[in-house]
Amino acid sequence: MTEKKVVEKLRVLLPHWIEHNQGHAAEFRKWSAAARAEDCKEPATLIDRAAELLEEVDRLLSEALTRAGGASPGSGGQHHHHHD
Repeated sequence: MTEKKVVEKLRVLLPHWIEHNQGHAAEFRKWSAAARAEDCKEPATLIDRAAELLEEVDRLLSEALTRAGGASPGSGGQHHHHHD
């Protein structure tokens, strides 16, 4: 794959990865709150930390997206994953 093709592909993939991680982080926060409500403080704290790390990953991916030239038109919201 040429460098230009890689960059164009990243401009499509990165927004998807960021959106996907945001969904996981929100789900982690929901479950950490549920764990905390059941007095499972240590697991809740670890789950919260995992959410924080995912949010850091998103910051790095967002910077990569900026350096790649931003999202390609129409790249957002192509894939939806549901986790119950």
